[in-house]
Amino acid sequence: MHPNHPYRALALAGGLLLLTAGDLSAAKIGDLSDTRFWDQLIRFFSLRDPSLRYTLTASLFLGTCCGLLGSFIVVRKLSLMGDTLSHAVLPGVALGFLWTMTKNPWAIFVGATLAGLLGTVVVHWIHTTTHIKEDSAMGLVLSGFYALGICLFTMIQQLPTANKAGLDKFLFGQAAALSAEDLWMIGIVTILSLLAIVLFYKEFLVTSFDFGFAQALGLSARFFHYLIMLLLALSVVIALQAVGVVLVSALLITPAATAFLLTDRMHRMLIYASLFGMGAGVAGAFFSYLGNSLPTGPFIIVAASTLFALALLFSNRYGIIPRWIRNLSRDRRIQIENTLKAVYHVREKNAFSIDGIPVKALQNRRKLSPSEVEKEIRQLVRRGFASMDEPDPEALPDRERKLFLTPSGWETACRIVRNHRLWELYLTESVRYQPDHVHDDAEEIEHLLGEDIVRQLERRLNYPTRDPHGKLIPSLQDLSKTPLAGPSR
Repeated sequence: MHPNHPYRALALAGGLLLLTAGDLSAAKIGDLSDTRFWDQLIRFFSLRDPSLRYTLTASLFLGTCCGLLGSFIVVRKLSLMGDTLSHAVLPGVALGFLWTMTKNPWAIFVGATLAGLLGTVVVHWIHTTTHIKEDSAMGLVLSGFYALGICLFTMIQQLPTANKAGLDKFLFGQAAALSAEDLWMIGIVTILSLLAIVLFYKEFLVTSFDFGFAQALGLSARFFHYLIMLLLALSVVIALQAVGVVLVSALLITPAATAFLLTDRMHRMLIYASLFGMGAGVAGAFFSYLGNSLPTGPFIIVAASTLFALALLFSNRYGIIPRWIRNLSRDRRIQIENTLKAVYHVREKNAFSIDGIPVKALQNRRKLSPSEVEKEIRQLVRRGFASMDEPDPEALPDRERKLFLTPSGWETACRIVRNHRLWELYLTESVRYQPDHVHDDAEEIEHLLGEDIVRQLERRLNYPTRDPHGKLIPSLQDLSKTPLAGPSR
């Protein structure tokens, strides 16, 4: 693993933490008075407000922690577990409050962590002792624990003497209300999570992708699974104050899902997810700071979702738009290759005695309208695969327009026909297809075969010269000939 980027982020966050540690009575972001846009912008980048430094520091820590742990949850296909834990900790928050009858961060942290671990154990117990699947077990724990938490919260609100101020922020979050103790807990859990991933990266990697293989290697796979669950529970608890029970699962999953769209390498996914998490945190703090009393937590999730939407649309491998462009390019290439193959077939039907073929003959072979054939011809000419003989209609009124392939066009036509007929022969001789059943399969595969596979087919079939229907298979020598000559065999 290459954790340099997370370490730099933690160093920056640590610096901000030191800056904020000395001022506990600063105004919260949501309490700022109305000011002009440019004044707010300058105040944000100057980091003059201690409450802003608190929020930014927490956002950097939470982005790193949730991005790293969320990556393992995503690749394990346990995304619902984050949502389950975020709701399962709610009874623990209420019990932690009842323990001290105050909003003590450490008491709430312990209670929420124990509730989260209990929720994990209950999910595993239901899954292993019944026929209920894991996702159903997580749904049961999510709804049951959350309902219990709401009941306890309602009871607390009815207590006459309890100091209940701010307790409701655990439901929807209020990043601007983070205290110094909250910030220290977030920093400690983030550093512990990062150290655990650095120390046990290989073990986490193996158990995440192949649990059975990890057990066969002698690893304590179940131990590392519960270690991840413990770190996940801790990360959920520290994120409650910032984004709340409702949105904490989004902070865990969205940056990791965004990174998943950009890379297939786990160490890169970890780095990308942590960077996206931190970026979303900073963006959420920025936009909430520019307005008056705007919520930071929801803006963080909106920023993370925006990053995911951009990756979904534009990522090179899985993005919708690049994939659409690749499919469009592939369809155009296949259309051109089919047209070149049709030209080959017309020449073959005339025993290669003609060079230029009439446009009408190509239209009949392709079974297209005149306008569609003209469009295909223009594509061939534009790509340098063909040229047109345009006779003067006044001087030569009876002469047909003819299409002539260039050397590159002829080579491509021979290659496609060669791929088609080799694959037909392979299916009939090696796979035992009937000769009249191989054409449709060959039509699909002819555009996908690479030169290496074609060479292997030739060697396996002992360099054949004819396909199952007795037609000549263009050879490598035929591909290098000019369009004036046909196959020599």
